[in-house]
Amino acid sequence: MTPAPSPASPSPSASVSTHVLDTSAGRPAAAVAVEVSVRAGRGAPWTAHAVSATDADGRCKDLPALPEATTHVRLRFEVEPYFTRTSSPAAEDRQDAPRTRDSGVFFPEVAVVFAVTPGERYHVPLLLNPFGYSVYRGS
Repeated sequence: MTPAPSPASPSPSASVSTHVLDTSAGRPAAAVAVEVSVRAGRGAPWTAHAVSATDADGRCKDLPALPEATTHVRLRFEVEPYFTRTSSPAAEDRQDAPRTRDSGVFFPEVAVVFAVTPGERYHVPLLLNPFGYSVYRGS
C-alpha cells in the first residue's frame, strides 16, 4: 500500500531589509522614507507592498515578508527631504555642478531594483552622499 501524499508546504517567501548610511557625514541617515514595490515576473506590473522610514540607526526594521510569487523588488528611497534637512553649504561649495537645480538636491530619490529567490534573505544597504550613492547585497 502506498502512503498518501503529504500536503505540499508553501514555499518560504523572501525577505528584504535595508539601511541608509550618509557617507558624507559618517552617520546613519534617519527619517528617510522607503517604499517597497514587488512584481511577479519581468513583464508584470509593480505592486505597492510596504512603506517605512529609517530609524535613528538608519534602518527600516518593520518591512514585511515578500508575497510568495515575488521575483523582483524595487526599493525607492525619498532622499530629498533628508538632504534638505541636513545639507551643508560647505558641501555645495566643494562641487562644480550648476547650482540651479529644480530641487536643490542632485538625487531627489534613489530607486534600486533587484531579483529575488523564494526563501532567501536580502539586505540592501544604501550608502548615500549629496553627489552619489552605491548599493550592495549585504548580509
